Amino acid sequence: MKKENNVTRRSFLKTSAVAGAVGVIGTGSAGLLTSCSGSEKSKGANTPLKEPGSYYIPELPDLAADGKEIKAGVVGCGGRGSGAAINFLNAANGVTIVALGDVFQDRVDSLGDKLKSEKNIDIPTEKRFVGLDAYKQVIDSGIDVLIDATPPFFRAEHFKYAVEKNIHCFLEKPICVDAAGYRTIVAAAKQAQAKSLSVVTGTQRHHQRSYVESYKQIMNGAIGEITGGTVYWNQSMLWYRERQPQWSDFEFMVRDWVNWKWLSGDHIVEQHVHNIDVFTWFSGLKPVSAVGFGSRHRRVTGDQYDNFSIDFTMENGIHLHSMCRQIDGCANNVSEFIQGTKGSWSSQGGHVIKDLAGNVIWQYDGDAEKTNFQQTDPYTLEHVNLINCIRSNKPIEQASETAVSNLAAIMGRESAYTGQETTWDAVTASPLDYTPADLNIGKMDMAGFTAPVPGSAKK
Repeated sequence: MKKENNVTRRSFLKTSAVAGAVGVIGTGSAGLLTSCSGSEKSKGANTPLKEPGSYYIPELPDLAADGKEIKAGVVGCGGRGSGAAINFLNAANGVTIVALGDVFQDRVDSLGDKLKSEKNIDIPTEKRFVGLDAYKQVIDSGIDVLIDATPPFFRAEHFKYAVEKNIHCFLEKPICVDAAGYRTIVAAAKQAQAKSLSVVTGTQRHHQRSYVESYKQIMNGAIGEITGGTVYWNQSMLWYRERQPQWSDFEFMVRDWVNWKWLSGDHIVEQHVHNIDVFTWFSGLKPVSAVGFGSRHRRVTGDQYDNFSIDFTMENGIHLHSMCRQIDGCANNVSEFIQGTKGSWSSQGGHVIKDLAGNVIWQYDGDAEKTNFQQTDPYTLEHVNLINCIRSNKPIEQASETAVSNLAAIMGRESAYTGQETTWDAVTASPLDYTPADLNIGKMDMAGFTAPVPGSAKK
């Protein structure tokens, strides 16, 4: 059975979010309301980090513009796939879902039932595909967009095949779990660009108005030059499944996928990539090295750690501290903090910028967003932007950017697993590949799935 005593990632974010209200900011075609400083000390021209127009800002209206019909297929029909399917349908008129794929029949049928009851969309039996090759059948079924929300291990190969078949993509994060997957993603992303395909990844903060407006403030020089930061995803234990007698080794691991490192990449990659991504996005930097540690104390299933602490050295020598934990009964924090030469920004407490004296000089107004926009869910807004980019023939390609934060998380994980410093160059070129040697839908060598132990034993 699935243990429900632990919060899901999204419910944790909803219950822990703190709404802010000072400056009034909105994004998208509806126009922009300016923020206020409230402090004489904050007045004076800032030196922009980047000139307006030199960086990407998405248009985030409530609904995508009308246009040609867009048909999507969903691969990975569990909780996130089901959620992404509804998000896609809520993002625009004239869009539909025509095919479903998963390794398990019950997952396909569950989403099929959901689409019928909530959206009156009937997926016929011949468009419901089951098995490890279901993704190919969905992609080849006449779709325009692939919504891929499988366990992350499978994402890279699915993306590669979709691009080969000229299909636009929504890829849930993370988009790879190892160096081999990273290289596949980067190559497919280049091919997608060449083919003018649109690709949006599930790093939804890029389509969350509070983050977008914070990014604009920082690019406009509100905190000066970035000198470092700390990012957090500390929460209680995530869900797990107890093994059922009728399940094969493969079925058990895939149904329990967030606890197995080959499937999820461990939670620093699967979940904490969101926070690492904010820093790489805002700073425009990638890490050159990482040193970290982690451990496994209270996980019930799988072979992952339940905590990590990583020190990243970025390209220009500044440091990013990354920490994540999934343990009950500990202090929780899901946020990002960035320090600059003139002040700091934090997503905690409502997206706040302070000067060096601690005075609040800008804060995002979440109440104003609710007044000015009907759609405030970033999980839907990312699909609004994807659909607009497709219909306007102005492609967006996020996979190559997400690959940077994804590989950063992989660097941190491998440093913790081994106890050694990892470098960007070494990891990108490494043979690191999490594919099990005996991957099949039945019996697998479970003895090979153990939690890593860093360093060496005393001799």
